[in-house]
Amino acid sequence: MREHTVVIAGGGPTGLMLAGELALANVDVAVVERRVSQDLDGLRAGGLHIRTIEVLDQRGIAGRFISQGRTVRSAPFAGKAFDIGDLPTRHSYFLVLWQVHIERILSEWIRELGVSIYGGSEVTSFKQDDAGVEIQRSEGGALRAKYLVGCDGGRSLIRKKAGIEFPGWEPSTSYLIAEVEMAEEPEWGIRRSEKGINAIAKLEGGRARVVLNEGQVVRGSEPVLEDLRQALIGLYGTDYGLRSATNVSRFTDMARQAARYRDRRVLLAGDAAHVHSPVGGQGLNIGVQDAVNLGWKLAQVVRGISPESLLDTYQAERHPVGARLLRNTMALTAIERSDDRISALREMILELMGNAEVRKRYFAMISGLDVHYDLGEGHPLLGRRMPDLDVTTACGSLRVFTLLHDGKPVLLNFGDGDSLDIDGWGDRVRWIEAKYEGVWELPAMGPIPGPAAVLVRPDGYVAWVADEHGRAGLAESLRKWFGRPVAA
Repeated sequence: MREHTVVIAGGGPTGLMLAGELALANVDVAVVERRVSQDLDGLRAGGLHIRTIEVLDQRGIAGRFISQGRTVRSAPFAGKAFDIGDLPTRHSYFLVLWQVHIERILSEWIRELGVSIYGGSEVTSFKQDDAGVEIQRSEGGALRAKYLVGCDGGRSLIRKKAGIEFPGWEPSTSYLIAEVEMAEEPEWGIRRSEKGINAIAKLEGGRARVVLNEGQVVRGSEPVLEDLRQALIGLYGTDYGLRSATNVSRFTDMARQAARYRDRRVLLAGDAAHVHSPVGGQGLNIGVQDAVNLGWKLAQVVRGISPESLLDTYQAERHPVGARLLRNTMALTAIERSDDRISALREMILELMGNAEVRKRYFAMISGLDVHYDLGEGHPLLGRRMPDLDVTTACGSLRVFTLLHDGKPVLLNFGDGDSLDIDGWGDRVRWIEAKYEGVWELPAMGPIPGPAAVLVRPDGYVAWVADEHGRAGLAESLRKWFGRPVAA
């Protein structure tokens, strides 16, 4: 039986990102993935939101994705495009990049980090005890790990076998999605009508991607070419000479969330923890952000740096984010409906979106820029993402995100550091003397007072702030997030 410290079930974006986070922390991690290669599974999600690009930038790999994608400085809402280029971030754009490419780039990255990927195999069952988890696979024999993380999608076997409830809302409609080849030029773009929202997008090589609203919840057998043909005729009046289709599947606007993200030594992330309508394109993105929150915490627990209770903060922080995502996607799904009252509501909200502050707050929410973990009262930065400032240090000018490339916490001191003491954590926390003369601004709040010092967690969120009101609480924060101090 092969042993690893952590085994991840599922090699989609969430599982791959989590593997990278653990590997950066020198944890022996392996991914079990049913596909032989990430290149074998369609297009699915279509890009990366701002905060996801930021977390990739925090690890020094954002450029790999940006070079392969297309940046768009606008984003849709209710059939209209709105500017996002003025949001206060270095990455004020949406990156158009199909999921197949995102997975390929993440796979290359984690292989560079030495992660084992067991392709062509999937977890079939597991049994956990006080010391770890024994994992059975469809191919290749059993594995043993201290922790198992289910990143295996909305139908997660890991969630089901762990007995974790998955409450939520039943679907109201279903959609067909496929990559197709047509003999005739179709009507490109998004079409809104009394039959719902439908779309046909250009792909490379003369192919197209179709997303077709079936107008009802369709259950049963997997869809085939004839289902697509009939749906196109019903919605567009023609099948545009449909010749072939690949990666044909069906999805719904069902919204469900795991009641808990952890059962002892089994954890959930991404679609295994929450499913929802794809409207707004948030699913892949929130999964990657789940992984970045969980990775460093799980690494510290398995390495003995932090107690197991640190994993409770994963549930405390990410479950509310997932719940808000379900609320948002249900609202967006409802507002796309076509009856007169919903149309009136849509027009009213579109009018409000003409206000710059409303527009910025909305897109900060959708992109994940406004996530605020409840770390208590204090400075506006506390519990929020650290901006990627250009700071001056003893090593010259650099970006804050470059200090997070190795996935370790950083204490940035912008003032007199005589009253700060991290001696007991010097092996885990990097101290940087920095100067910054610019404006401090948060996407959903505007300008804020500049802090005297900040403690930035590996996931880029601020765990402690010193300001004009004082510098108390640093030792407590260091102990909470990064374990007990080491005696000199």
